[in-house]
Amino acid sequence: MQDLITRAEQAGRLLKSRKQTIVVAESSTGGLISAALLAMPGASAYFLGGLVVYTEAARRALLDIGDLAALGMRASTEPYARLLAQTARQRFSATWALAESGATGPTGNRYGDASGHCCLAISGGTNGGSIERALTLETGSDDRVANMRAFSAAALDLLLDMLAGKGA
Repeated sequence: MQDLITRAEQAGRLLKSRKQTIVVAESSTGGLISAALLAMPGASAYFLGGLVVYTEAARRALLDIGDLAALGMRASTEPYARLLAQTARQRFSATWALAESGATGPTGNRYGDASGHCCLAISGGTNGGSIERALTLETGSDDRVANMRAFSAAALDLLLDMLAGKGA
């Protein structure tokens, strides 16, 4: 967890110094991204909330996103991760939203993605502009806890890249 906290502290300092906010919508990481961001004292200055959107019921209740098939998408894809990020950002009026959806293991998910498959997205920006980025990570591992940590680290790295202006 310390490697996640180190990344999150860097992001937290940047968000706090810029007076920016973040919301996290995560699935297979089970709250690790949010936990890392909340580990820094003073996190309430930038952290607006975290959602564990692990099931369809949670997605409907927490983000009011209905049937994915009707939207022409499925979970554990870049378009879905973008939708999570966009929706969470809008609902929380956050500067940034970070989203994750994947298959931690030891088996793949019901969509046919192998263990170690994760899609991440970030939506954010300032001064009325908006930038987004999505990426897919494949660890090749069926180690559930290791994948949760790897997905969380990649999400925090994505956040750091965007905060450093390395992304659109």
